[in-house]
Amino acid sequence: MQRQMSAPWILGLLAAAVLGAPAAMAADANVSCSLKFSMSGWSVFYKTYSGTGTVTCSNGQSRNVTLKSEGGGLTVGKSSIEDGIGRFSPVKGIDEIMGSYAAAEAHAGAVKSAKGEVLTKGEVSLALSGKGRGWDLGVAFSKFTISPN
Repeated sequence: MQRQMSAPWILGLLAAAVLGAPAAMAADANVSCSLKFSMSGWSVFYKTYSGTGTVTCSNGQSRNVTLKSEGGGLTVGKSSIEDGIGRFSPVKGIDEIMGSYAAAEAHAGAVKSAKGEVLTKGEVSLALSGKGRGWDLGVAFSKFTISPN
């Protein structure tokens, strides 16, 4: 009997691989940071989502941030992400996580859904997950930007 792999299991494996690789490359990057966030937006070929969050790091640094995701593809929908959580690969400090990350995604959801995504910016990677509402369908390439408030 052939066993099917579920999307969350595959995403978890991918996130572990992506988040583990940069740690070996940056030996002095030993600060772990996480992001709690919420976002909402829409897409009709062009995709735009925005929101806010708080980054907290193991060295005591914390910062309120603004989040923006823009891109395009074959996509349509309107949705929100609530109680979102992000985990960064190890960094030297909180300033290293600010900036733009590249993202590619395939998504489909209706009413209530769960979302997971892995993004990268050089040696820094970010795995996002959260619960959402609304509906969406498509494939998109986007830029995810984290800016200080």
